[in-house]
Amino acid sequence: MKNLFVKIAAVGLFMLAPAIAQAAQGYSTANVNMRAGPSTRYPAVAVISAGSSVEIRGCLSDVNWCDVEFYGGRGWVSGQYVQALYQQRRVYVGPQYYRPLGIPVIRFSVDNYWDRYYRNRDFYRDRDRWSRGPDYYYRDRDNRDRDRDGRDRDRDWRDDNQRGDRQRGDLQRGDRQGDDRRGDDRRPDRRDFDCRPGDPSCGE
Repeated sequence: MKNLFVKIAAVGLFMLAPAIAQAAQGYSTANVNMRAGPSTRYPAVAVISAGSSVEIRGCLSDVNWCDVEFYGGRGWVSGQYVQALYQQRRVYVGPQYYRPLGIPVIRFSVDNYWDRYYRNRDFYRDRDRWSRGPDYYYRDRDNRDRDRDGRDRDRDWRDDNQRGDRQRGDLQRGDRQGDDRRGDDRRPDRRDFDCRPGDPSCGE
């Protein structure tokens, strides 16, 4: 009985092996960005030059984006920029050609895909935000930028007020000192009051 299960498992793996290894040869039709996900809003990871060969590892069923390998790197390219050879002619990769070309239909997960291929990339540190989708990432980033700008404006406003307070304080102190000096100028000389006729300390 145990040997039977082993044989069944071996047959199952043998049947799955072609599907796992499936890939199709493709060609880039233009200079196009290879991206970290199936959208132009994901970060670009490389530029595939026109006419370059790529290995198509799989494509999505709902949108025409394909996971490709290019010079050992992995990323996503729209099917409208990739052609493959089908019945002696080149065709743009689309859902109707996935099965004839042997291209598996796959799913995309930021967590799994980025863990596998982009751990050393700068954008990987924001993986949790990207995992909610590029729209969420950009909206969250814009909100954070607005919050930071608001804080910067508040800080500038406080700094301006503090500088204004210091300047007003300096002016007020200057006015008081000026009043004191003017008061000294207006203060009569005591000798005018204390001098007696014949006192040599009195002025003439």
